[in-house]
Amino acid sequence: MLVALYEDPEGGGPHVVLTRRSPRLASHSHEVSFPGGRRDPGDPDLWATALREAAEEIGLDPEVPRLVGHLDPLVTVGSRSLIHPFVAVLPGPPELVPNPAEVEAVLLVPLAELLLDEVYREEEWARFDVPWIITFFELEGDTVWGATAAMLRQLLALSLGVGDRRNYRVDP
Repeated sequence: MLVALYEDPEGGGPHVVLTRRSPRLASHSHEVSFPGGRRDPGDPDLWATALREAAEEIGLDPEVPRLVGHLDPLVTVGSRSLIHPFVAVLPGPPELVPNPAEVEAVLLVPLAELLLDEVYREEEWARFDVPWIITFFELEGDTVWGATAAMLRQLLALSLGVGDRRNYRVDP
């Protein structure tokens, strides 16, 4: 999974690249997510997988992102997929073209928007009689929730210096 960040030169602050998944997909259609997918046998490592998937899904040149760290790996509740989120910076606003087979739209979201009280909320759900706190970000026209929202929450907490840094690694 690629968590790509860039600075808006017009003063909009840091932004994150998200996608709205294609309605043609069998699972998680229309959901907001980071670019990413399953490792192919030819991928030398998971970073290469993240770069390949971002190139396939949104046309991001794999030479552009600079790896700066990793968020905590997590397992999705529904599909039981293990996600390895790589945090990378881009040199500026990217020119992206969604692959319509996989991505309905590319969303370039200011991190400041994700911090607004009216955008962020949590709900308590029960799963196997155990309470779970589910995070939501209500963007205009889209709801971000589940694994994507959990990764965004950790990214924001670390950015603000209030997060748990046990599993966060910063690469040179």
